[in-house]
Amino acid sequence: MPERDDRIFAGDYKEEPYWWEAFRPRAIEAPALPRRTDVVVVGGGYAGLSTARALADGGIESVVVDAGDFGSGASTRSGGAISAGLSIGKSFTGKTLAYEPTFVREVVGWSIAAYRSLHELVASEKIDCHLEQRGRFLGACASSHYDALRVRHEKLRAGGATDCHLVSRQEQRAEIGSDYYHGGLVLETAGKLHPALFYGGLLAAVRRRNSITLAGQTRASKLERSGAGWRVVTSAGEITAKHVVVATNGYTGALTPHLQRRLVPIASHVIATEELPEGMALKLCPKGRTFSETRRVLNYYRLSPDGKRVIFGGRARFTEIDGRQRARLLRRSLLQRFPEMAGTRITHSWQGNVAFTYDALPHAGCFDGLHFVVGCNGSGVSMMPYLGDSMGRALAGRLHGRLPFADVPLPSIPLYSGKPWFLPAIGGAFRALDYFDERIR
Repeated sequence: MPERDDRIFAGDYKEEPYWWEAFRPRAIEAPALPRRTDVVVVGGGYAGLSTARALADGGIESVVVDAGDFGSGASTRSGGAISAGLSIGKSFTGKTLAYEPTFVREVVGWSIAAYRSLHELVASEKIDCHLEQRGRFLGACASSHYDALRVRHEKLRAGGATDCHLVSRQEQRAEIGSDYYHGGLVLETAGKLHPALFYGGLLAAVRRRNSITLAGQTRASKLERSGAGWRVVTSAGEITAKHVVVATNGYTGALTPHLQRRLVPIASHVIATEELPEGMALKLCPKGRTFSETRRVLNYYRLSPDGKRVIFGGRARFTEIDGRQRARLLRRSLLQRFPEMAGTRITHSWQGNVAFTYDALPHAGCFDGLHFVVGCNGSGVSMMPYLGDSMGRALAGRLHGRLPFADVPLPSIPLYSGKPWFLPAIGGAFRALDYFDERIR
């Protein structure tokens, strides 16, 4: 018999991000768009704002247009986890991709640089967003997954990574108050922040720079070459610019068909619990880690910045679903890991789109004169500000070295034209594979 709603949902349950209790999206509308500017940035998330900030610091004017309010997209909807690593070698379909060791080292270097750059950005702009480095525990959901983590650990150590160590199933209670996993891998160079407060601080930093025009509720509907530059048609008027940077990620649409065919928007679902009973938070999370796992349809979770709630996310479905259904599915997964939370109700549930690429890597570059920063792949909190900043520096002539990922082709996805018809099938297949893996736990 299904549980009653009043045992699952708190009386003040909301279908919006918990993070918005501290910072809500801003309705920023430009009084009038300039007829001309140096750069138009399409998309006002982490990547877009970071691009504009770097352009301004290089003396370049820009206009940032966003179809919604600033902060209404994925930048304020994530779990807020950060790390100095990317899952290189994976692909959207689950197929393993082989790369040359030199390229792997480059990607690792960019990941570390992104992680450090985030800390530098928070410090330089004095952003109060509860940034802390407490490490991440990657839980093995089956014994075979732990064997794979052992191989991964050996490769990491051989590559010079000294910040990681294996944890056996007998030892994992020191990391997490659960017996659900078959051990795991701890990555110390990882942490968390409050994603909406970080976004709010970045937005405030952008607004302090007079050479940036912000235009919310302004949809770009057409991009057209105009001489050596671009004509950008928006719902608030036309702008002529020397350059255009597209940073729409999981909300990329028909404005840029080339990118739309290469980015798959996958819904990520999250819940927040009511405040936990005294002492439970420390029992569940003794070291303040963030948590993720080896399942194909994974979950990720952490404590709220005040240490009183659990923020629990995952792919409840690969597409958008009803808020209460989302909350029920995620709560079921939460209780599988922490049965003692059965009496804890849900206060918030929400979802946001994450842009996945075929090679599971972020990308920044230029195609037919159009610049882009796309491909969060679940690592957007640190990587998107870094790539946006790098793009802005590059256009301002201030980037030392080459643009990260610029020489990495953004691959198309077979049989995909921008409408992800295959997501329910892929989600079902991944859940079936996870089920069979875990049956022989």
